[in-house]
Amino acid sequence: MMFQLTDEERDLAGMVREFADTVVAPQAYEADRTHTLSMDVVAQMGDLGLFGLPFPEEYGGQGGDYMALGIAIEALGRVDQSIAITLEAGVSLGAMPVFRFGTEAQKSELLPDLLAGRALAGFGLTEPEAGSDAGATRTTARLDGEDWVIDGSKQFITNSGTPITRFVTVTAVTGSIEGRKEISTIIVPNGTPGFTVDPPYDKVGWNASDTHPLSFDGARVPAANLLGERGSGFRNFLSILDEGRIAIAALATGAAEGCLEAAVDYAKSRTIFGSALSTRQNAQFTLARMRARVHTARLAWHHAARLRDGGLPFAEQAAIAKLVSGEAAMDNARDATQIFGGNGFMNEFPVARHYRDSKILEIGEGTTEVQLLVIARALGLAG
Repeated sequence: MMFQLTDEERDLAGMVREFADTVVAPQAYEADRTHTLSMDVVAQMGDLGLFGLPFPEEYGGQGGDYMALGIAIEALGRVDQSIAITLEAGVSLGAMPVFRFGTEAQKSELLPDLLAGRALAGFGLTEPEAGSDAGATRTTARLDGEDWVIDGSKQFITNSGTPITRFVTVTAVTGSIEGRKEISTIIVPNGTPGFTVDPPYDKVGWNASDTHPLSFDGARVPAANLLGERGSGFRNFLSILDEGRIAIAALATGAAEGCLEAAVDYAKSRTIFGSALSTRQNAQFTLARMRARVHTARLAWHHAARLRDGGLPFAEQAAIAKLVSGEAAMDNARDATQIFGGNGFMNEFPVARHYRDSKILEIGEGTTEVQLLVIARALGLAG
């Protein structure tokens, strides 16, 4: 398994890192404070081709892979998790379902703008009663003539209410098969009558990320908006989440590294009892553990990405990567905040924002408990 980056991958990492430091980082505090997603930053990411990284050129993509996407997301996650998750969700949950399961007509119509960053899309999976247990989906869609009529609600949907959001893909119960729910995925354009993007959440973190609950009350869309085969929604979204966990792991690794970098710089510059904090063995040991977490998390998501891009089974490794990296981000955020002392409790410092932001990395796109279940089942443990 190759853990070294290629020359092209190193160039990509350097390019996105520079963009993160010069464009993303300077606006991060104000964006977080005002709960505002910068559409200018999104547009610049589109101009750099970041939204099209893992897609073929025929649809306007860059012809790359998930490794390339993860490299970009990690670099952004160092300085601003809200921007990083905007890219991650825009690709993994917005464009990827269309690319993986859409008809040629759907791909030709929707992908060019998504891959250029001119449009965003959300993935409506989670509901008030269906989080980790996605099979408990209650949103319904019934055929009425040539239309799907959708009723229900979704929650915690990223990129669902931005000025350039084009549509959301929703999972809905479309019937039953041998007593089990038949779950399908349907494209619902923004502005569809009966489809309401409710006011945004007041969140603990990821404040500059666009996140809304959604309501469907007799929302009517053409039957041709079915994404993938009828009844394949449950299976399809599981595969989407497997891939998405790699990208989330890359984001978490970036967050863990951002905390480490900030803490090292602060420890070197902070004088305590007449000497730099970095000369204290306790601080050194804390920073060393933080470094080890970053290294381990990066190896884990690189491994999963290489397997995925090589066409090999990767679900277990993606779960391991998300588990390890999510915990690394949370642990490093806590330790970095402690290194900063009182300043670590001030939102103007990046470590404070990472402290608030990182918790969702142990929850979103599959909780820590779900990752443990995936790994346990790979061990042959029943339950």
